[in-house]
Amino acid sequence: MRLGRILGVDIYLNPFFLALLILFFVAGVLGRGLVAFGVVLVHEMAHALMARHLDIPVNEVELLPFGGVARAGTELQVDPIRETYTALAGPASNLVMFALGVALKNYGLWHADLGPFFLQCNLLMAAFNLLPALPLDGGRVYRSYLAARIGITPATYRAALLGQILGVFIAFLGVLGIWWGACGLDIPITAFFLFYAATRERSAAPYLFMQLLMRKQQELLREGVLPVKQLVAAENVPLGQLIQPFLPRRYHLVTVLDKRWQYMGVVTETNIIDILLRRGADVPVGELVEK
Repeated sequence: MRLGRILGVDIYLNPFFLALLILFFVAGVLGRGLVAFGVVLVHEMAHALMARHLDIPVNEVELLPFGGVARAGTELQVDPIRETYTALAGPASNLVMFALGVALKNYGLWHADLGPFFLQCNLLMAAFNLLPALPLDGGRVYRSYLAARIGITPATYRAALLGQILGVFIAFLGVLGIWWGACGLDIPITAFFLFYAATRERSAAPYLFMQLLMRKQQELLREGVLPVKQLVAAENVPLGQLIQPFLPRRYHLVTVLDKRWQYMGVVTETNIIDILLRRGADVPVGELVEK
């Protein structure tokens, strides 16, 4: 559901968030639902504005039960530094709003019911989103940390798996909470959507890796200089296997050895990606060495 446009960013409300607002209305606490809506909106706009500051285009924001998603260009996910800054902007905005709420309370600008809920909502939003599990902000920071060490594909799989596990755990706690009368359906709904979003992040991992490969030349042009990572491969290793250890913000040089483990030559990352895109992943790296 499209709600409108703020600072050039289209705002969409996910159906699950709409269902959550309906639950607040039925429970007679719609005011709290609107406070939660405002907190999530500011959180996501912080992501969008930080991404734009880092020259990443953001055209829309979707509000979800546990936070939201700022639809940024894929160059954000394949750039660990910019993804980290953008991810941390959301929880930082919650901490700023918490401090602002405390200041308003100290000046007597306070609502007995909504004021404490506003503070609680911001603290919970910041703490929850800093958990190291995709698609949460902490998961994006964790993925960025791992991507520089093990590659973006295994890093995404690991962070998304944590998101799925967290979704199942929260759903279990939510069912127990309903049984004991300690919470409503909002917790299981949030858990379900967290699991779904984590699964979607996991399925996008191969696509992100191809985006990383295709943007390497642009990355080199933008940075001017990149650190080199040296690899050694046998001549019969296919390119699809060879590129798995490739890391963001690194330029790879591959030393190729023949069947007798003798030196054949060096293949550059640029050449590997070019042949991979034109001829496929089954080409042995030995064919790229100039005779």
